[in-house]
Amino acid sequence: MGVLSKGPYRRFITADEQLLYSHLLFWIDRESPEQMLDRFKALFIEGFHYPDPAIAKVLSTITALPTAPDEFRYIVNRCCHILINRWQSRAHNSAAIIQLIDLFQAIPDAPVAGMWKHHYVRRLRELMRQFVKTEQYFTLRRLAELMRTAGSSSTSRSLGTLIGRYPYLYHHCLISEDSPREHRRTVQNIQVTAQSDFEIALSKYLTFQVRTHKSQADLGQDRRHRQPLNPTLLSDRALNQAVKHYGPIAPGKAYRDVAQTFMAHSGYAQSYGAFKTDLYHYLVDGIDPNYGQRQFNYQLSKTLEAIVPESDTVLVNDFLVVRTCSCLFNFLVVDGPKNPQHFVFVDLFNNIGPVQTMGLLLRLVLICRRVRPYLERRFSILFNHYETHRRDTVSWLVHALELLNVALAANFGQLDTSLFALL
Repeated sequence: MGVLSKGPYRRFITADEQLLYSHLLFWIDRESPEQMLDRFKALFIEGFHYPDPAIAKVLSTITALPTAPDEFRYIVNRCCHILINRWQSRAHNSAAIIQLIDLFQAIPDAPVAGMWKHHYVRRLRELMRQFVKTEQYFTLRRLAELMRTAGSSSTSRSLGTLIGRYPYLYHHCLISEDSPREHRRTVQNIQVTAQSDFEIALSKYLTFQVRTHKSQADLGQDRRHRQPLNPTLLSDRALNQAVKHYGPIAPGKAYRDVAQTFMAHSGYAQSYGAFKTDLYHYLVDGIDPNYGQRQFNYQLSKTLEAIVPESDTVLVNDFLVVRTCSCLFNFLVVDGPKNPQHFVFVDLFNNIGPVQTMGLLLRLVLICRRVRPYLERRFSILFNHYETHRRDTVSWLVHALELLNVALAANFGQLDTSLFALL
């Protein structure tokens, strides 16, 4: 008789699974990370010479089930998180987490004929090879990359090594459907800390820039030692341009002010159809007319018309606003992981420029802050799609991710926005 697992993803846990989890929970409190890594490797990677034959038999039974090709990834993922959740509470164990996830890169290919229970070993290894193709494993690998880059400067040049720079991606890239609550809380805590660290670093950088503009003479010869580092991968000039553009540049003209004005005049006191018409004009106001009139404005109009047309005559409500914005993100950024087509986004990026393109997306988030996770999800899809690519081949995406960091900090963070107007 199984029990129902806890957490957002709910599935029945068999008695054998529970024995396996309890076994790991017992030893995680009694063995060093090095010993637990050896134990995990013998049980899951090599598949033989495990010191507890009864548990090896349990795993053999689990892998023999007809549901194993579909269910085994959840079991392995949970076993990983039993170790990870305990080790994450101790900062000095981050290296063990990286080593644990790296174990999956060393699944043996050597034949197992002649080995006791070789059919089981062959079946286990095949299931493990399937596991490294799942979203559960990709999520674990991103977590390892986050910890790897946090501890040292990575020599890898893939986009995936930059995951630590973008806290708004953590929830979507570091959590899978069956991640336990403890892991979700850990990721949330890491996200809050990373976001705070970025905002503090950005504030120090902006404060220095303001002082530089006020008095070059005060800096003296010690400038290179006192100057805070630019916390982004943007050039100093590009960062200053983004900060000025997304921040409160002038009363009534800042993004948040324009959004508030739009909602005050085109909010919930009109029909949904009229709201979509006003939303169209609100968005195209941020588009270069020469570009918009070629094709984009027409595509935007048709996209809006196709969103819940049966509700055009009813009053606007929260559901319709959220639905509209999320559908527009699909159109403007990327549709979904199964169809990661993003021609419109790249076309905008190349024609109206990176800053204006991200500003267009910011316009939507500021009229309905509840859709921010939808925007973050769109960029996590792009990040996952390109994570194995070299950074220099997707420099446009790196630029976009950096700009979104600045835009979100400027409009949703704890920055002293008075600094923006002084640059």
